Amino acid sequence: MTLDPKALPDVQRTQALQALAHREWDMVIIGGGITGAGILLEAARRGYKALLVEQRDFAWGTSSRSSKLVHGGLRYLKEGQLGLTRDSVRERQNLLREARGLVEPQSFAFADYQGRKPGRWLFQLGLAVYDWLAGQRARHHYPADEFLMLAPHIARTDLKGGLCYTDAKTDDARLVLRVLQEARGLGGVAINYLGAEQLLRADDSSDGRVSGVQLRDAAGGGVYQVHAKVVVNATGAWADILRQQQGAPRRLRPLRGSHLVLPAWRLPVAQAVSLMHPQDGRPVFAFPWEGATLVGTTDVDHGADLQQEARITEAEVRYLLAALDFQFPQLQLTRADVIATYAGVRPVIDTGKADPSKEGRDHAVWMEQGLLTVTGGKLTTFRLIALDALRHLESLLPPPNPTQPDAPVLAPSSPLPVQGGLATQQRQRLQGHYGPLAGAVVAAAQAGELSAISGTETLWVELRWAARTETVVHLQDLLLRRTRLGLLLRGGGIEHLARIRAICQGELGWSDARWVQEQAAYLALWQQHYSLPQDTPTDTGSKHV
Repeated sequence: MTLDPKALPDVQRTQALQALAHREWDMVIIGGGITGAGILLEAARRGYKALLVEQRDFAWGTSSRSSKLVHGGLRYLKEGQLGLTRDSVRERQNLLREARGLVEPQSFAFADYQGRKPGRWLFQLGLAVYDWLAGQRARHHYPADEFLMLAPHIARTDLKGGLCYTDAKTDDARLVLRVLQEARGLGGVAINYLGAEQLLRADDSSDGRVSGVQLRDAAGGGVYQVHAKVVVNATGAWADILRQQQGAPRRLRPLRGSHLVLPAWRLPVAQAVSLMHPQDGRPVFAFPWEGATLVGTTDVDHGADLQQEARITEAEVRYLLAALDFQFPQLQLTRADVIATYAGVRPVIDTGKADPSKEGRDHAVWMEQGLLTVTGGKLTTFRLIALDALRHLESLLPPPNPTQPDAPVLAPSSPLPVQGGLATQQRQRLQGHYGPLAGAVVAAAQAGELSAISGTETLWVELRWAARTETVVHLQDLLLRRTRLGLLLRGGGIEHLARIRAICQGELGWSDARWVQEQAAYLALWQQHYSLPQDTPTDTGSKHV
C-alpha cells in the first residue's frame, strides 16, 4: 500500500482506510501496543501481508504507561523465574546495542542499611546471577562514603554501604512508534482509531473458525469488513474482551501500576535509586527520565472499567510519597512537587494468588477457534513474544518470503552530521527515536526548533515532525505519546500550547475551531487522568497498594 508522503496525516489515514477491504490479508493484528507492533514487524519481515488496527491511539494502553524500564527483572530471580530473567537480560543487551539513543543504560543504586532486607550477601548473589546471564562482570558493593557520592540525598542513619547494578530504560511509546515505523517500511499497514467491533466467521467452517474482523473507524465512523487467513488478538489487558466473543472464560488479572513525575531539580538522581517500601517490602524506584525524575510503581488489582483511562488513586499517591520520604527524608518532598501522574494496566495471567505482585509475568499464547491471543509478558521481550506468536501460526500461513533474514531488533541508522548546534547526546537520541528518518527530522526544523523544550529532552522539531508524519488524530496523541510533554511539563504543558499551536496546527490541517476543541478536550483529559487526584476516591478492586 503506497501512501502520498506529502499528504496531511488525515488524508494519509483516509487513503489507508479506503484500501482496507480491497486487499487479501494474510494477517490482521488487533492491538497497537508493543506486542502488536512487534508481531507486525516480524510478519512484514517474512513477506506477509499484515494489517494492524488499534481502537485508540498507538501505545494508548499499557505501552505508554509502563515503568519505562528495559530490564531483566532482577526480582523474578527471587521468584524462581530463571528462564524469564535469562530471556529478558539477553533481549535487553540486544536493544542496548541496536537501539542506542532509544534504549539507554541506567545504573541502579540500592542502599544497604543495618537490619533491612534483603541483606548485602543475598542481594550480591542475585546480582552475580544477573551478570552471569548477561555475560558481564561488574563491581557491585560500595562502602557508605563512596555510596553517598553516588546517591547523596538518601537517608544516612544506619547506612552500611550500598550496591549498584545496571539495567536499561526507554521511552516506551516511542519504542512502539519506532517498531511500527520499521514495519511500515517493509509493507506492513498500521491504522489507529480503528476498533475491532466484531469477529467474522468462515461460512464453510464447521467449528465457526474466525476468518476476519469487522472494524469501525472511531474518527470517521466508517465500518469495514476485513478478511484474513489469521486474526491475532494482541490487546494486552483487554484481551479477554475479544476472547469472550468466542465464549472463552476470563483468564486475565488486570493489575494497575501508577507513577509520579517530579522535576529533576527537586529529586536529583544521577543513579536510579531502588528501595523496598517500608509498608510492604515491594520494590520502588526513582530514576532520571527525559529530563525529569520518574517514581514508581504500585501493583494493585484494577477493578475499574478498562475502556476508561486508568488513573492514580489517592492511596497510591500516599504510598509513593511515603517511599520517597523514607528514602530521601532531607528533601522533604510533598504533593506540591509532583508535575504529573500516570497509571497503566498490566496484562497478567490470573493464577489466583492473593498477592498481585506474586503473579507471574510470562506471556501466554492461546489458539481458540482460529483466534490467536497473545498477552502478558514484558516490554523487554517483545521480539521473543512476536516470534513465538508466528511459530503458532506457521501452519495457517503461506511459506514466508523473508525480506530481512536474521535482521536485528531495529535497523541501524546512519550517524547524523554535526550541524545545527546539536549535542552528541541529542544526535544519538534522534537516531534512536527515528532511525533512518532522523536526518529528515532535522531537515524539517525551522528557526529555533532544534533547541530543547525547557525541563525536557524533547526538541521543538519533534512536534512538527509528529504532526506532519505520525498520524496524529487528537492533540492528546501529540502530547502524551508522540512526545511526552504531557508528563514532563506542569499542567500538561499548558504554558507552551500557544507555541505548539503555531508549529503544529498547519501541519495537522486543523481549523481554528478544531484546535480550540482539541485543546479543551486534552486539558480536561489531563486534569482527570494525569494530575494528582482532587478528591479521595475509593480504590475500586484493589486489594492493597
